[in-house]
Amino acid sequence: MKFEFTDKKVNLPNKVHAYAEKKISKLDRYFKSDAEASIVFSVEKNRNNAELTIRSGGTIIRVAESTSDMFATIDAAVASVERQIRKNKTRLEKRLRENAFERVVETEEISSFVTDEETEEPISIARTKRFPIKLMSPEEAVLQMNLVDHTFFAFKNAEADGAFSVVYRRNDGGYGLIEDDI
Repeated sequence: MKFEFTDKKVNLPNKVHAYAEKKISKLDRYFKSDAEASIVFSVEKNRNNAELTIRSGGTIIRVAESTSDMFATIDAAVASVERQIRKNKTRLEKRLRENAFERVVETEEISSFVTDEETEEPISIARTKRFPIKLMSPEEAVLQMNLVDHTFFAFKNAEADGAFSVVYRRNDGGYGLIEDDI
């Protein structure tokens, strides 16, 4: 697995990066050899934040965790990735590394071995809405999104020859734009 570390508004010692690399490397058994892990560290309001994004083939898994200790934040992020993988195990089996879910028990884990028996819930679509997708600029789409008080809004982008696009509200208060890559 290849690693990319980014420190935003903080200078972390190399031991934090080494710890993160060691912990995230344990996820290697789930991914093919071309996997890339991108970790963004930041500190805001006395909270240590870590955003972990793992790309392997066409699969992208992203988690964000925040605690008062950077090492605990790294542990929580790795645990969240494992939880996402277990939760979506049957859907991911074809995309992840072959035999990724065969458990290899290490000697120090024998005494505390607990089976991972999580019941998998089928995806159920609770509601379907139909509406015309209108031609507008991204700025108009953001305005419409705010007017209906949603976190995203789909539209045909007038600035991109009517391509399907989505604007969304980011956690940091800004806005994002997703465009069709035709």
